[in-house]
Amino acid sequence: MKKKSNLDAPVYWTMFVYDEWKLYMAASSVGLCYLSPQNKQIDELVGWTKRHFPNSLLIQDDDKLQRYLNEIIEFFEGKRADFTLPLDLRGTPFQQDVWYALRRIPFGHTKSYSDIAIEIQKPSSVRAVGTAIGANPILITVPCHRVIGKNGSLTGYRGGLDMKAKLLQLEKEFAILERSSAHA
Repeated sequence: MKKKSNLDAPVYWTMFVYDEWKLYMAASSVGLCYLSPQNKQIDELVGWTKRHFPNSLLIQDDDKLQRYLNEIIEFFEGKRADFTLPLDLRGTPFQQDVWYALRRIPFGHTKSYSDIAIEIQKPSSVRAVGTAIGANPILITVPCHRVIGKNGSLTGYRGGLDMKAKLLQLEKEFAILERSSAHA
């Protein structure tokens, strides 16, 4: 009997709704693999799953995603700056390098695209870095919202600039509260 690979295992998804936040979330047997705003249609999740998990069924199951939901809620409530949930990031080696660099940007801080290019030791690849960031399938937990233009301006974001601004503001407010309570 042929053993099933994790490429054949189901991918579970849910619609995450918390306050003003509405996101599609999906996880494989390995970990969280997709997190995108609801303004992106469900068709985007379906297409992404077909490309990255071609032999897998996409099954709606809120219970299977509860541990991921809990960490995202804690983030939105300012109780979590770092995520511990397992991730299943599917991408090229270059994309993986960029996404790993994003995960090292501290909560409440930002970096520029050129900072990321330098960090991954490809300083002339700023545009490619931007493309890799745009392909990030797991918003928030792989914090591409923390990447801004070199001049400090907000630049493209798959969830829209409004969402990017809200995430940065949320982190700024909670980072200030955290520093205040640490000095009290």
